[in-house]
Amino acid sequence: MTRPNHADILCIGAQRAMTSWLHNVLSLHPGTWAFPDFSPVTSTRKEAHFWDWNHHRGREWYRFLMTPLDDRSLKSMDFTPDYALLNDSQIAECKALNPTARVLYILREPRARAVSALRMHTMWATDNAPAERVQITFDQAFLNRVQGARLQAHGDYAGNLQRWRQHYPDLLVLDFAALAAAPEAGMAQVLAHCDLPVEALGDNAAYAGRLHQRVWHAPDYPLSADCLNFLDGMLWREREAAEAETGIRFMPET
Repeated sequence: MTRPNHADILCIGAQRAMTSWLHNVLSLHPGTWAFPDFSPVTSTRKEAHFWDWNHHRGREWYRFLMTPLDDRSLKSMDFTPDYALLNDSQIAECKALNPTARVLYILREPRARAVSALRMHTMWATDNAPAERVQITFDQAFLNRVQGARLQAHGDYAGNLQRWRQHYPDLLVLDFAALAAAPEAGMAQVLAHCDLPVEALGDNAAYAGRLHQRVWHAPDYPLSADCLNFLDGMLWREREAAEAETGIRFMPET
């Protein structure tokens, strides 16, 4: 059969906003398919990274990666949070390859998302050192990680949404806090948006279990007050623009 899209379900982020959780849950639906793990070419079975790491491999490589092995009617998934940062021409190419794909974007309170991203980058830099051995302080290493993590670009939800909505006007925006508080209701939204019947899940105990399961978590490295104040000042414009664009009112995370 001829498939209309290379990828049928695209999740474009936000990074550190439950995208791994969503992929883990959605993978249990009998109508979805996740590509094989080809790390380090891909990031596990979740992130194909076609438009950043693998574009040089060509469109046929992406088509082959995203084609279900046995049942081509299944909906293939590419959950790459860095796609939120694609420019207009890249999103136009995505639309050409995936004209009827369903696009998902989970938005998290900007400072909390930034803190989580910095902890992830610190985890990589310290070889996953225990939380009690590391404190993130306001120094040059902190500023280097801020730059490396592209915190403002990932936190520019309004700008990212405006580019993507030019090509996918029906993109589904999800609120991280609401999704974490009521995962069943959030998944009902996702399944409806992706044309995946909830009835197909049946009495799936594994699915019910994954709804309340954390997939992975960076160590809770403490950030100094100066670091937090810096992030507040850096991201306040992005926060206000996102709230105006989406109507979401971001609440501080405890």
